[in-house]
Amino acid sequence: MDADEQLRTPLFDAMVGLAEARKVSFHTPGHKSGKGISTRFRKFVGPKIFSIDLTTLDEVDSLQKPKGVIKEAQELAAKAYGADRSYFLVNGTSGGNQAMILTTCNPGDKVLVGRNAHKSVLAGLIATGAQPIFYPTEVDENLKITLNVAYEATRRAIDAHPEARVLFLTSPNYYGICADLERIISYAHERNVTVLVDEAHGPHLKFHPDLPASALEAGADMCVQSTHKIIGGMTQASMLHAMAKRIDIPTLSNVLRFVQTTSPSYILMASLDLARMQMATEGEKLLDKAIKLAEEARAKINKIPGLLCFGKEMIKGSLFSQMGDFDVTKLTITVKNLGLSGYQVSQILNTRHHIQVEMADPFHLLVIISIGDRRDDLNRLVEALREISKEYYGTAKPSTLEEIGVPVFMNEATFTPREAFFADHHYVEVEKAIGCISSEIVTVYPPGIPLLIPGEVVTQEVLDYLKKMLRLGAFVDGLDENNRLIGVVKR
Repeated sequence: MDADEQLRTPLFDAMVGLAEARKVSFHTPGHKSGKGISTRFRKFVGPKIFSIDLTTLDEVDSLQKPKGVIKEAQELAAKAYGADRSYFLVNGTSGGNQAMILTTCNPGDKVLVGRNAHKSVLAGLIATGAQPIFYPTEVDENLKITLNVAYEATRRAIDAHPEARVLFLTSPNYYGICADLERIISYAHERNVTVLVDEAHGPHLKFHPDLPASALEAGADMCVQSTHKIIGGMTQASMLHAMAKRIDIPTLSNVLRFVQTTSPSYILMASLDLARMQMATEGEKLLDKAIKLAEEARAKINKIPGLLCFGKEMIKGSLFSQMGDFDVTKLTITVKNLGLSGYQVSQILNTRHHIQVEMADPFHLLVIISIGDRRDDLNRLVEALREISKEYYGTAKPSTLEEIGVPVFMNEATFTPREAFFADHHYVEVEKAIGCISSEIVTVYPPGIPLLIPGEVVTQEVLDYLKKMLRLGAFVDGLDENNRLIGVVKR
């Protein structure tokens, strides 16, 4: 990778040049460089942002068929990440997951999928008509956390289904826990299986030696990353990277034209151009700081009574030994010993201390440390957690959280996701849905891992878990707005 070349930002430079040229606009967007924008909006964000809210023009190229500065920017991204081709995504990693499935799968194809896949993977399977063969992720019952798929479980799944030519993995997961990608991908390739990786939480991994190997470094054929999650992309901005040996690049390019908007946000694409430049030229320095802040905070949190924040040492023992590496910039704070749920602690942090975390679940808080965090921010979090511990540790009523468990539902499927999604369906009360076939993707969000998938039989176990999560205050996606009804296939 040429460091000097990576300083270039061709798309952003072209956008600024066009804005400064002050050409008369008779094209979209209708606000005409901000002149038609609400005064309140313009006063808050300033005028310049609207001057680079552009449409497809000769000077700034077209995402649908790039030939100029977008093509150059994507080529620089491919060099930075070690891909044969890289693509800018303006509808997030969700769109990238769908594109990977649509590129590699035909109707009726069988696809091996770790059960920790995001709901967007299911959307891709519904669109193609491919048939998923799910296999379970590992669970650490002591920490009450879902880990990732294990190498041995993946190997068994590949051997049991030689007809499956595609394997879909999620690594790292939301908690920063990676699958053993190098071993898994090597074995899959020996069996002529193409490997796709949802690497939403790994756009930074390539740029620091103390972080896990990226999916491409481990040999993945295609991966998608949420540039907006960890590094400097704006929300909704992601990248897809592909290797040409097992991926048909023309098909992939065509699929992306199919699933992406013809009116992409140039502001989002500029943020991708700049985020790539930033990582390629100073990523190690920026990430070094983020890693140090995360490890300092982890050590302080582990001294607070009632709290636990696991680190790399955990992957050497028990089920963690079946995993790959661990991204230390993720702080998973176990709060169950306070007698409170993660949702309750998250609410206390938000309302009393004005601190917002990435995610809560029944047992944990998830804090993401990125290149944008500062030591003062982490100190404020630690002090707030100390105050919460002083108030609740040893005084709260015994928690009933242990009854919830950490589910990995492997439900019986009687239809493919596509068949169930497009079948005649109706809505029934959740309590009356046992034995019915779901037509919905039902998840607790975040992280968006499906509890029920279209085509699967609704069980008492699933409904009991959903009810417990709703009582705790979790957001459940896939039920009606009052969380009373669920869509099921008509008998």
